[in-house]
Amino acid sequence: MIGLSGNLLFISFVLYLIGTFIFAGAIRQTKNMSHEKSAEKWSNVGIVITIVGLLTHLGYFILRWIAAGHAPVSNLFEFITFFGMMLVAAFVVIYFIYKNAVLGLFTLPIALLIIAYASMFPSEVAPLVPSLKSYWLHIHVTTAAAGEAVLAISFAAGVIYLIKSVDQSKNSKQAKWLEVVMYSLITVVGFIVITTSFNLAGYESEFSYIDKEGKNAYDSYQLPAVFGPHEGTLLTEGSFEPIVYVPDWVNARKLNTFVWSLVSGVILYLLTRLILRKRVGAALKPLTKNAKLDVLDEIGYRSVLIGFPIFTLGALIFAMIWAQLAWSRLWGWDPKEVWALITWLFYAAFLHLRLSRGWHGQKSAWLAVIGFAIIMFNLIVVNLVIAGLHSYAGA
Repeated sequence: MIGLSGNLLFISFVLYLIGTFIFAGAIRQTKNMSHEKSAEKWSNVGIVITIVGLLTHLGYFILRWIAAGHAPVSNLFEFITFFGMMLVAAFVVIYFIYKNAVLGLFTLPIALLIIAYASMFPSEVAPLVPSLKSYWLHIHVTTAAAGEAVLAISFAAGVIYLIKSVDQSKNSKQAKWLEVVMYSLITVVGFIVITTSFNLAGYESEFSYIDKEGKNAYDSYQLPAVFGPHEGTLLTEGSFEPIVYVPDWVNARKLNTFVWSLVSGVILYLLTRLILRKRVGAALKPLTKNAKLDVLDEIGYRSVLIGFPIFTLGALIFAMIWAQLAWSRLWGWDPKEVWALITWLFYAAFLHLRLSRGWHGQKSAWLAVIGFAIIMFNLIVVNLVIAGLHSYAGA
């Protein structure tokens, strides 16, 4: 059953990829006003294929739940694939409201990157640790992921808005920061490429080390170890010797993965710039030609308006209830809890600035981009680098 669920996930990935190309075809048709009906047909085919992909993705989720005996959101692979599914689901709902093909062209690739990123982590079904054996696993984690997914739609709309509205022929701060966003997305691709390359090469190195509780432990690296574990000893002959050994509060293997991602992202970004001979954002600008800025601004705002209360329920209220049941306290300043609170405060500020200060247009788009960066920091850096009570989620 696990094998079948994995096949369904792969099929959904392929369907999302096909949907991306079809939405691109719809945008190409809209460049010629005489092809409006043809563009609408392309868009209709694109959303149908996306929905089929979403149903296939849901089939993966249900089969894995049956096989595991619990909601498949207990580790990074499961959580990120669920997050990707909810992102596509949020896009489908919003598409039927606004019928915006450009949003599909940018949202589906983000979902593809998220799913591909998830595939880099161990996908085996493992028994739940004691603190996760609760029905609150289903309630808290799935609701938090759903809220983040809806908020991510505002990021996609914000990026499209900025690509279209920022004058990238000038060397302005906005143009530079927009290019930083493009680099960040390319970094995910770089991580996938570098991890897949070393996996195909069969690279692996074993370490013994002293964990934060002072006990002997072992860890396995699939990428050359630039950062080694606390008081670590390399057990694999011929493997790369770490340059730095980190403190016990840092997960060395995951920090190592994170740094490799940044480096590979730089290399891939420079290659992309060399091929395009222009900024990545400038190369994407023609795709946004027919996008309406006021519609994109409204999509970004409404996504936050809907996603914020869902995130509040899942990431804060339900989380505190579960924390009280699991650890006998509502709040403990664990890194994951702190960054969930930071995320919540940021989007609360987003709505305040939007409603009371009139931050529309580019200001609102930049806030949406920053908000998604905070979500990704919580998902990637906090999970991969900082050890805490939620570290099991990064297994």
